[in-house]
Amino acid sequence: MPVYNNNAAAQGKKGSDVHKGAGAKVPKASIKKKDEEALDVAEGADERTNVKANMKPANQVQLTEAELKEEITRVLTANNPHAPQNIVRYSFKERSYKSTSVVDHLAVHFVLEGSLLHKDSEEARRLRIRDGLCKEPAPTENKAESEEDHAETPATPVEDRGEGEEAGEEERPDSAASRPDKKQAKITNQFNFSERASQSHNNPSRDRSCQTEPPQRVTFSATANQWEIYDAYLEELQKQEKSKEKQKTTLLKKDDKSKKKMTQVETQGDDLTKVRMVSKIMERMVIQNIMDDIAQDFKYYEDPSDEYRDPEGTLLPLWTFHYDQVRNLSVTALSWNNKYQDLFAVGLGSYDFSKQEGGMLLLYTLKNPAFPEYIYSTDSGVLCLDIHPQHSHLVAVGLYDGCVAVYNLKKKPHPVYKSTAKTGKHTDPVWQVRWQNDDLDNNHIFYSVSSDSRVVSWTLVKNELIFTDIIRLSVNGGVSDGPDGAQLSNISRGTSFDFHKQIDYLFLVGTEEGKIHKCSKTYSSQFLETYDAHSMPVDAVKWNHFHPDIFISCSSDWTVKIWDHTVKTPLFIYDLGTAVGDVAWSPYSSTVLAAVTTDRKVHVFDLNINKHEPLCQQPVVAKKKTKLTHIEFNPIHPIIIVGDDRGDVTSLKLSPNLRKKPKSKKGQEQPKGSEAEVAKMDKLLSLLKEPELSTV
Repeated sequence: MPVYNNNAAAQGKKGSDVHKGAGAKVPKASIKKKDEEALDVAEGADERTNVKANMKPANQVQLTEAELKEEITRVLTANNPHAPQNIVRYSFKERSYKSTSVVDHLAVHFVLEGSLLHKDSEEARRLRIRDGLCKEPAPTENKAESEEDHAETPATPVEDRGEGEEAGEEERPDSAASRPDKKQAKITNQFNFSERASQSHNNPSRDRSCQTEPPQRVTFSATANQWEIYDAYLEELQKQEKSKEKQKTTLLKKDDKSKKKMTQVETQGDDLTKVRMVSKIMERMVIQNIMDDIAQDFKYYEDPSDEYRDPEGTLLPLWTFHYDQVRNLSVTALSWNNKYQDLFAVGLGSYDFSKQEGGMLLLYTLKNPAFPEYIYSTDSGVLCLDIHPQHSHLVAVGLYDGCVAVYNLKKKPHPVYKSTAKTGKHTDPVWQVRWQNDDLDNNHIFYSVSSDSRVVSWTLVKNELIFTDIIRLSVNGGVSDGPDGAQLSNISRGTSFDFHKQIDYLFLVGTEEGKIHKCSKTYSSQFLETYDAHSMPVDAVKWNHFHPDIFISCSSDWTVKIWDHTVKTPLFIYDLGTAVGDVAWSPYSSTVLAAVTTDRKVHVFDLNINKHEPLCQQPVVAKKKTKLTHIEFNPIHPIIIVGDDRGDVTSLKLSPNLRKKPKSKKGQEQPKGSEAEVAKMDKLLSLLKEPELSTV
């Protein structure tokens, strides 16, 4: 065995250390200290290994040899126990939700991106070289030390030489890694300059996804024969021919721009009409769903408490029709449409003649109480209106400035006909308008009454209104001729009128003096009869719907009076304690009537049950200062609409006691329909005439 010289080995190690520290100067004293410390550590380790012994803790579990030899296998998996196992995704291919088998089990507990580098790594060395941190060693001192070391050391064995060569190969002073850059770092300025860099925090990436519901699909199937296909092609050809004709007519015009605009407007108009109808239906559906409880009450609710308070009844509030743009306007007229029983018109104006701004004509439907179906604005306040009984799209309107106008609901937004000073307009406000039967030439006719004492007939001929004065009202019963100054004191101002339901030429006119004149179209030189009805202006006069002799009137003198036109004195007089705004007969009974007063109350009478007091006397508006102005019965449904001076319209349902029918006696055949209503009123009149005969 070869004997190694420890001193030579130590010197060899020293030499290798010198080669390793070629770039820096290492003192000899430090090398010797390190060798001594290494020897001490080795000796201490030998002593500890000799003293090592097995120590058992006091509370160690005592196991048998079989238990010690038993092998317990535990399998470690990378599955995350908290990862969800029931994730499903929609498969568009199979059109259903499928569970996903791939689940991400990776759980990251802590992540920190740092900028520190290990000092012995290649990247750290490159940074030191780039920043010029490795200084060049002094060549003279290193050379002298190496010569002394080589002089002291004799020839070393081959193994030590190999170690030295390996160390030299690992870190040679002339290698590229340990070679310092010859180029010195440029000094940017005369002050101390330090280059610093910072990195902002990277935001964590998040994956977001959303999924929409697939569109609904409807399977449609139909059978078509050859005739249906042929008819469809014919309709398409007719449409194409019409469009070609329109294009030809537009090409004949001068301006190309006007042609394009016209074609665009026509196509847009057709599209808008389709969209408008669909949106209107959708709006009605939404409103009916929102107000479903009121609609259910309107159709099915009957007040059960009527059984315990017979014969009195109540009014159930339903919808309130309000339009936000109506300000400082009162409801001046109400009229139901005879063809579409859910549609009614509302006239808006002002009874305060010192504040006249303008008016509006609104048409509401019970299918959409939230917003009016038609809206027309007028320059002057609307005081009266009437819907044509056969042609439901024609609405006649009387204005505060004396004009009368006709609106066509199919053509918006301006009136189709309107009177002017040249065509005989009234000089004072128009208080009432009424449609009548067409003339022999099938021209539409309506009548109007005004404070200028004229009752005028208006005929719709092509694009103009032709007027004819029917009668001029006077105080003493004679007819005044012309508007001369000497005859002004003789003029009587009309406030309301109504035509007989069966006799076409007969009509009644109420005046500001409180008188009611019975007049005829064919005999216009004098009144047929004059009734001293009220002490204040007559606000309304209306014929009974069933009985040909009965009419009713109301006034601001607090009274409602029922008349027989063959008798000059009233049959019934009701004092309601405050000014009466309007009165109306019911369309289902000849003895039921309703009136509104300025103290927010609606009074409902049934003369067949109680001739002296109303069956219902109920306030229908919450605000105390509100005044009721007009009332109208629906032609079919058991509801009434009431207008007030704030521009709102309230609908009310009559309880069963207010629309009772008389009980028929056993064994007696009673007439039905209108004959029964006439017989009911005749029976009431006979009871009134019996006391008179007894006194005679």
